[in-house]
Amino acid sequence: MQFGIFTVGDVTTDPTTGKTPTEHERIKATVAIAKKAEEVGLDVFATGEHHNPPFAAPANPTVLLSHIAAATERITLSTSTTLITTNDPVRLAEDYAYLQHLADGRMDLMLGRGNTGPVYPWFGRDIRQGVELAVENYALLRKLWDEDVVSWQGKFRTPLQGFTSTPRPLDGVAPFVWHGSIRTPEIAEQAAYYGDGFFHNNIFWPISHTKQMVALYRRRFEHYGHGTADQAIVGLGGQVFMAKNSQDAKNQFRPYFNNAPVYGHGPSMEDFTEQTPLTVGSPQEVIDRYAAMREHVGDYQRQLFLIDHAGLPLKTVLEQLDMLGEDVVPVLRKEMAAGRPTHVPDAPTHASRVAAAGGHKDSTVYADAEDVTGASPTAQ
Repeated sequence: MQFGIFTVGDVTTDPTTGKTPTEHERIKATVAIAKKAEEVGLDVFATGEHHNPPFAAPANPTVLLSHIAAATERITLSTSTTLITTNDPVRLAEDYAYLQHLADGRMDLMLGRGNTGPVYPWFGRDIRQGVELAVENYALLRKLWDEDVVSWQGKFRTPLQGFTSTPRPLDGVAPFVWHGSIRTPEIAEQAAYYGDGFFHNNIFWPISHTKQMVALYRRRFEHYGHGTADQAIVGLGGQVFMAKNSQDAKNQFRPYFNNAPVYGHGPSMEDFTEQTPLTVGSPQEVIDRYAAMREHVGDYQRQLFLIDHAGLPLKTVLEQLDMLGEDVVPVLRKEMAAGRPTHVPDAPTHASRVAAAGGHKDSTVYADAEDVTGASPTAQ
């Protein structure tokens, strides 16, 4: 099972000091956090995509992830999420294939509709067509990765005629895709239809809701013939803050919780931790809470934690990573492995997907088209 962290890149004032990081400080801190995640033995680092304050998350996550790929050796790089609704599928196909080459395959991506309504008109889209956009754009993205030459016509972009997306996927194997959704059954259906992963970022939801969404995805995964329901590829989001002593954790995190831009000034921290996966306490409390997740959703493949939000200073986040890597994840790995059926797969990786496809191959398209018109001289 894979364990990792994700960031939304929020630029939030530290309520205990009154200091607000600059965008530069927040961006550099994100890189330090990703490198620390690899250092402590985590499997995945994921970044969100945002186009507005108060976020310094990248508008194009491949920029940040390419930089981190050059500074790391082992950790898988992902997104949380890439907006399939407002990005051009042609650009997504090219950018993420390029990242795949730079990272030597240790990347995947999570696609989603986003949680910021105004992003649709910013990019000339209609939020009322969000699900339609997600379905059509992903169908084209898959086609661009799976076929060397694509002719296509749809509703939301100009047609393509004899188009080749470059670079081609590394080793002829497209990046693995997770479909991220909190509340939309159509996205769970889409993930199941293609046999892709389904990521339920349930940081604001009760486990009963998460259980329903994952169960729907599993049933439909089996319906489409990709395997049994318990072989479906599931990921969950989570949120933790730890101290060696549970009361110290609560005391330290409370001012950050109370002033967080998303859930601050609402339910109490105690009510929120009871109703959602947010766990504030000792490492053992985190272990107990997350080891029990599979009782609700079955054996799953990826668990990502949000730990750098709400104005927490970099020093504190790095300390949280030390505890996560030293005290929590090794125990959770053993807990999750115990009793896991042998037919339940691990999270797909580039290496496993290449092996399943029959091994490495050169997927380069050696074409003789010229630069001005794209036409082949031999066809004239």
